[in-house]
Amino acid sequence: MAHGDPLPSDPGEIRHPELVLYDVDDRVATITFNRPDRMNGMIGNMELVYLQRLVQAAHDPEVRAIVVTGAGRGFCPGADLAYRAGEGDLPLPNEVLPTSLPLQVPKPIIAAINGACAGAGLGHAMLCDMRIAAAGAKFTTAFSQRGLIAEYGLAWHLAHVAGRATALDLLLTARVLLAEDMAELGLVNRVVPVGGVVAEAQALARELAANVSPTSMKVIKDQVLNQPLTSPFEAMTRADELMYESLQGDDVKEGITAFLEKRPVDFPPLP
Repeated sequence: MAHGDPLPSDPGEIRHPELVLYDVDDRVATITFNRPDRMNGMIGNMELVYLQRLVQAAHDPEVRAIVVTGAGRGFCPGADLAYRAGEGDLPLPNEVLPTSLPLQVPKPIIAAINGACAGAGLGHAMLCDMRIAAAGAKFTTAFSQRGLIAEYGLAWHLAHVAGRATALDLLLTARVLLAEDMAELGLVNRVVPVGGVVAEAQALARELAANVSPTSMKVIKDQVLNQPLTSPFEAMTRADELMYESLQGDDVKEGITAFLEKRPVDFPPLP
C-alpha cells in the first residue's frame, strides 16, 4: 500500500496488540500507545499496530470519533533510539502501511497529547485532525539534530498550519516548545491542565459523535485536506456539487427534522 491509496478494507492480523490499546465507549474509540516504560518511544512494530488500530476504528460501526493518546507520562517522544530490533521486527517508518494513513480515515482523529511529543511522535500528532495538549508538555521536531530530514510529512504539515517561516524555524533549530507555545502558533487547538487532557479530548469526541453527521465529518475532512491545494474557483465548484449531493441525503433530512422537533439528532453511521 502506498501513500494516497484507499484505506484497507480491514486492519489485517494484529501481531502485537499490547503495543497499542483499543477501547470503545460511547461511540468514541480511544487508541493508546502502550510502551510506558519507554515513554511510548516509537518502534516499527508499534507504528504498524497504531495504523492497524486506525483502520479498525475506521471500519468499526460503533465508532464515530477517535482519540489518540499515550500511556503513562508521555505521548510519544519520537523513535526509541535505544531499541535494538530483533528478527522479524519492522523498521521505522514501517514498510507495511503508509504513515499517511490517518489522512484516509473518514472519522475525526483527536490527539490527546499528555506529555512529551517529539520527532515521529510529533509527526503522528500532526496527522491527527485536532490536538489537545497538557499544560507544559514539551514538543520538538528533533530531526535535524539527529542528521535526519523532516520525516512524516512534517515539512508540509507545519508549513500548511503555521506558515513557511515557522516550519523552517522549528525544523532547522529543533528547539523545544511548550504546549502553550504550540497553541500560539496554531499547532495545538487547546491546552488543558495536566491529567485532564484525555478526558477533554474524549468529551470533544463524544460531542462530535452525538451531534454531527458522520457523512458530513467525512466530507468536511476531505475538503479541508484537499481543497486548499486547488484554486478558490475549483474549491467552490466542488463545494456546490457536494452541497447538492448532501441535500439529497438522509442526514440533511434528519438534521432539519430534529431541529424542527427540538430533539437530539440521530444520524446513521457511515456505510
